[in-house]
Amino acid sequence: MGMAIHQEEFRPEDHERFSRRLAESLEALRALLVRPGFGVGAPTVGAELELYLVDRLGFPLPVNRAVLARAEDPRVTLELDAFNLEVNLRPCPLAGRAFRALRQEVESAVAVVRRAASTLGARVAVIGILPTLREADLGSGALTSEPRYRAMSTAIRQRRSAPFHVSIRGEEEALSLTWKDVTLEGANTSLQYHLRVAPGDFARMYNAAQLATAPVLAAAGNSPLFLGRKLWDETRVALFRQAVDDRGEPGEGGFQPHARVSFGHGWVREGAYELFAEAVALHPPLLPVSGDEPLRERVAAGEVPGLEELRLHQSTVWSWNRAIYDPKDGGHLRIEFRALPAGPTVVDMMANGAFLLGLTLALAERVDALLPALPFVHAYGNFIRAARQGLDAELLWPSSTAPSPQPMAATELVKRLLPEAREGLVRAGVDVEEADTLLGILEQRVALRRTGATWQRQMLARLESQMPRQDALAAMLERYLQRSESGAPVHTWPVE
Repeated sequence: MGMAIHQEEFRPEDHERFSRRLAESLEALRALLVRPGFGVGAPTVGAELELYLVDRLGFPLPVNRAVLARAEDPRVTLELDAFNLEVNLRPCPLAGRAFRALRQEVESAVAVVRRAASTLGARVAVIGILPTLREADLGSGALTSEPRYRAMSTAIRQRRSAPFHVSIRGEEEALSLTWKDVTLEGANTSLQYHLRVAPGDFARMYNAAQLATAPVLAAAGNSPLFLGRKLWDETRVALFRQAVDDRGEPGEGGFQPHARVSFGHGWVREGAYELFAEAVALHPPLLPVSGDEPLRERVAAGEVPGLEELRLHQSTVWSWNRAIYDPKDGGHLRIEFRALPAGPTVVDMMANGAFLLGLTLALAERVDALLPALPFVHAYGNFIRAARQGLDAELLWPSSTAPSPQPMAATELVKRLLPEAREGLVRAGVDVEEADTLLGILEQRVALRRTGATWQRQMLARLESQMPRQDALAAMLERYLQRSESGAPVHTWPVE
């Protein structure tokens, strides 16, 4: 997002100029958002899918640059670690059969990557966290050799002036780790949906997305293992926050700045501008690369500026639901939904997306009535509990009959919310058969209590009774890859 990065070191004057440009960008954005008709249009949906490259034994293979060169597909891009790639799916109208179109895009793009990878002895794994990862796979040599990633790693380390400390405690096991760079972040892979939202609807839609994320995540977990430990159903949530934490030790008086990876700081009241301004106010720039676009002049002329500095800065502030400004198609806003894991199958990912987007659309219709009954701290607590415990979590939900939120088992809450998600999709013009098919997958997944995370745990337990854990992890992954490529949704996978 934003401009390309070609330098790795920055001077104080680079930071000063970039800060001025950010202030000008916010001024320009504010003017754009009140321009009649700006960003108004039919909702569209797109996505980004992050992938692992693994060898024949299922261990990470750091060949992303070579695979990218052989793929020769503009949808495929590099990622932070050399064993990761990303495919960017072309956006399409939400109305109609959007998820069928996205599914075809995923299958097409991943097939391109698979063919290119096979020439290098590599395979593709679509999974939240690769269970066979070892500490040696994540050393400094894992960082993709690109100025952007080296500069970001250097900037975060300089701000910390101390190693990264990762501590994650699961229901059964725990992990404590000290690390010197940002390469742990590359252990996380996700499917990030993008939904175009009109500026006037942004606050309602964003708050609805924040509400919807926890119950959807509880039913979508696919990241229960990291470095051989059984941790959270969505260990990515705990790992990502700590892996790129640029905060050092608390300052005088115990003051601690806000983390760059967060669920947010409260319900949004004014709209998208509030989120962009918050990102600028709370987080020092990591990549202060400035352009020369005449922002004020372009806005005054009725044009749509690129706001490259603001987009670049926003790309280094990783909210789990993030506001996006895009100058394309006359300029528009999007919500980027960042919490869902990659995998297990393409149809599972489409089902997760249908539930998340449908529920967001449905809740947005009455979100102003829901928020007073659910303080933001409880929405954040829901998110953490869903990531930690998946379908075993207990979540708080606003009640129409009680003044305070009521605790509900995640399984029961998801069952209750699926019809609302269907209503949201159908009202937005999504094909009824497509909505029913995808949400039916969630219904079966919850009824059988089998997410990608629960399947991995159960399969590992079965294999570990026959062999050491490291061998069991590799054997489990091999079975996962076979079933993932079959395309059958995870609730149908046998544990054998």
